[in-house]
Amino acid sequence: MENVQAIIQEWWPILQPWLIYLVIPLTAAIVGWWTNKLAIHMTFYPIAFKGWIIKEDIPWMRLGWQGIIPLKATKMASMSTDMILEHLIDIKEVFGKLNPDRVAEELESNVRTLARTTMEKAMQENVPLLWATLPKKRKEKIIQTAINEFPEAVENIMEEIKSDIIDLWDVKEMVLEEIDANRGIMNELFLRCGEEEFKFIEKSGFYFGFLFGLIQMVIWYFIESYEWAWMTLPTAGLIVGYLTNFIALKMIFEPERPIRFGPVVFQGLLMKRQEEVSREFGKVLASRLFTMHNIFDNIIYGKATEKIVDLVEEHVNNLIDKTAGLNRAIIQIATGTKTYNNIKQMVVDTFTEELPQSITEVFDYAENALDIEDTVAEKMSSLPADEFLGFMRPVFQEDEWKLIIIGAILGMFAGFVQVIILVF
Repeated sequence: MENVQAIIQEWWPILQPWLIYLVIPLTAAIVGWWTNKLAIHMTFYPIAFKGWIIKEDIPWMRLGWQGIIPLKATKMASMSTDMILEHLIDIKEVFGKLNPDRVAEELESNVRTLARTTMEKAMQENVPLLWATLPKKRKEKIIQTAINEFPEAVENIMEEIKSDIIDLWDVKEMVLEEIDANRGIMNELFLRCGEEEFKFIEKSGFYFGFLFGLIQMVIWYFIESYEWAWMTLPTAGLIVGYLTNFIALKMIFEPERPIRFGPVVFQGLLMKRQEEVSREFGKVLASRLFTMHNIFDNIIYGKATEKIVDLVEEHVNNLIDKTAGLNRAIIQIATGTKTYNNIKQMVVDTFTEELPQSITEVFDYAENALDIEDTVAEKMSSLPADEFLGFMRPVFQEDEWKLIIIGAILGMFAGFVQVIILVF
């Protein structure tokens, strides 16, 4: 023990200055890692603005922070949707995979129940006396006719929806409504697709920071005796914070295509994982945005609602006429055309109201038939490098300067910490 203490006492005066010098690259490494980690966190969080809003419509009077991606979520979603429709999804082709016969088959049980209850209610409320006097077999025949005709009406409605799907399904409206309701979806999309790249940014901050810190250490060795030397530390911290973020972002996206130097191949980290990223992109798209609930909800309740109602009304009116058969004339003579039209309208209204709830029975079949996840993944993985990059790059391109500046400012503050350690 005494020998160890003696050795320490002998070597400490020699080692102490060098240990102090090592503080510089170690601090720079920690600064590089920490600034990159914090910059990534500030890219995604908080999802909602945190801070004080002095005046809503004046940006510089909002004192606080909101994650860059949640802040720009609507704009990014709009750009992404345009690219998805241009490169990945042909609406008519995708929806053409639905088989109207199969849709009618999936809905048959619900539709038959709906047909019976709707027809009985419409007849009882509009022509109670006539309905009460009809023989049981005659009433059952009318009901059975409706039950048999309703599935065909559903099939015809689906056929027309397929043929007019471009006008009935507003994809951009669907996506933007979902993003406005939950801005965290964009976070999920880019965090899952760029998981490996974000890990690289964090780690690279440490390695690049240490490398730049060694350069900083050598410079400090030669200038530390000057009074102004302390100023170089926060200046160097600013440069380290800037360069670690700048280089990391460049290495993620560039070069787009492989460049070979002998046995070494250079290519943007994201580009190397195109197939894997495409698979994750397809998963998030299918599970969070292009869900069956969102798709059918947009078709039924979106901007084309009136067209859907008119479509349903046309086919249900035809269905009632076929169901009534000879009874149509009897009803019109006995109660008037207005009553007959009331029966038709009541059936139309009930069918229109109940169909959206019944349509959920089709979701499992529709999800498998449309196969949005695999369609998006396959097409995205086969895109040329520049087009593939277009899906991920815009997230950083417009606001990456903010990440770099954040890194630079935090690096500068870390430089002042170095001053305290080395000078004071």
